[in-house]
Amino acid sequence: MNLTRRGFLQYAGSAGVLAASGCDVLRGQAWLAGKRNSGGPWLAPQGDSVDDISHVLSRLTYGTRPGDYARVKALGVEAFIEEQLAPEIIVDHYCEYAVRRLETLHCPAVELFEYKDTFLLGEISRATLLRAVYSERQLYEVMVGFWTDHFNIAWNKGDCKWLKAADDRDVIRRHALGTFPELLRASALSPAMLWYLDGRVNRRRRPDEKPNENYARELMELHTLGVDGGYSQHDVMEVARCLTGWTVRSEQVFGKGRVEFHPELHDDGPKEVLGEKIPGGRGEKDLDEVLRIVTTHPSTANYLARRLCRHFIHDVPPDDAVAEVAAAYTHSAGDIPAMLRVLFHTDAFRTARGTKFKRPFHFLASVLRGTQAETDVGEPLLDYLLRMGHAPFQYPTPDGYPDEAAPWMGSLLWRWHFVTALSQDRLPGVRVLWRQLKDQFGGDTQLIAHLLGRLPTAAEQKACSQWQPDAALALALPGFQQC
Repeated sequence: MNLTRRGFLQYAGSAGVLAASGCDVLRGQAWLAGKRNSGGPWLAPQGDSVDDISHVLSRLTYGTRPGDYARVKALGVEAFIEEQLAPEIIVDHYCEYAVRRLETLHCPAVELFEYKDTFLLGEISRATLLRAVYSERQLYEVMVGFWTDHFNIAWNKGDCKWLKAADDRDVIRRHALGTFPELLRASALSPAMLWYLDGRVNRRRRPDEKPNENYARELMELHTLGVDGGYSQHDVMEVARCLTGWTVRSEQVFGKGRVEFHPELHDDGPKEVLGEKIPGGRGEKDLDEVLRIVTTHPSTANYLARRLCRHFIHDVPPDDAVAEVAAAYTHSAGDIPAMLRVLFHTDAFRTARGTKFKRPFHFLASVLRGTQAETDVGEPLLDYLLRMGHAPFQYPTPDGYPDEAAPWMGSLLWRWHFVTALSQDRLPGVRVLWRQLKDQFGGDTQLIAHLLGRLPTAAEQKACSQWQPDAALALALPGFQQC
């Protein structure tokens, strides 16, 4: 039997196969990536409180690496923000090298069905964490995570098991720092989204057949206007009528996963959405009319601004900051970098330091970045995320993983387990050179200051001194859980 690599993965498709066929090579790539910033000595913050540099690094990235503080100090906070808002100009060879052997990241949607679904989940989950840890385009990766929750698609529903990998690449990652209207349209026509929220079965074959309103409701409640955005049940049904006829090939051998519009299944009569009349006879153009109406509605500007401010400022963001970001959305026609630029210059953002509780994914990535860990991001790390309740692409409902602190307090015990295992070198595929870190920072106090973003208090210093290695306990301190 002449079996290709793809065919081999199709038949075997297990974590054991990954370990046998590519994990050792991937480990070597990722460890090489981890050494790109291995020089020292390194500079740590010298203040008793979080300064501008540490604050911006903690919010715009998944964690401060050794060397980042000195780089941003030399570059300037404003220049660093502008750099991160333009990811296309940032060279990211090390990260690209670390993920390039995850071959399914580049497969067309139709080819994804050749793989085991669990194998695909493992590859996109591993790639997500690898990029969070190693990418130089940190704000871009943070926004990929933000939009993944905003347009949440649970991996385990129907063909989403195969199509979510394409959605992550072609929708979320392609538009994460683009414009919201383009991102929304890409999501509306995503094969995975059409499966997840039942858009593929939204049709009108008979005059008395009612449309499937599932996606229409979430489009307005979760993706654009918000639950209090001023829409009614009538608007939900009218939007659902506008979106009839779109489907995804699922039974055909050829073109499986392809999005198609079937005019014979579309309700082509006149509609009215949020007070705007849509003439009949427009066919598939009804979709663009709906998207124009919802993306230009004032409630959408306010809803998105509040979500962004909640993510970057505080669980309960101040109204004046929300208003500034909402105005940026309106003035820029939904340009995401324009909104973020305004957000990062609000008084609320600059003064709200240490007010956000790291979600488990952020915590784990910040540990690996802060300690410059050598890692292949294998199954043990993904298993910790699963136990902490924050495994990528596995949140079951359309609202996505919560962005507030309260739901994540139950993950503290597993965070402590993780830190203990890391400090005792008991995490397979992960290694931290504690002595090198200490030496390059000039002692435990400076290493702890690097991890906390400020000098440790006397109590924190004393607690760390009772642990081996000293600085490892800093990863379990309340100060490290915040950003």
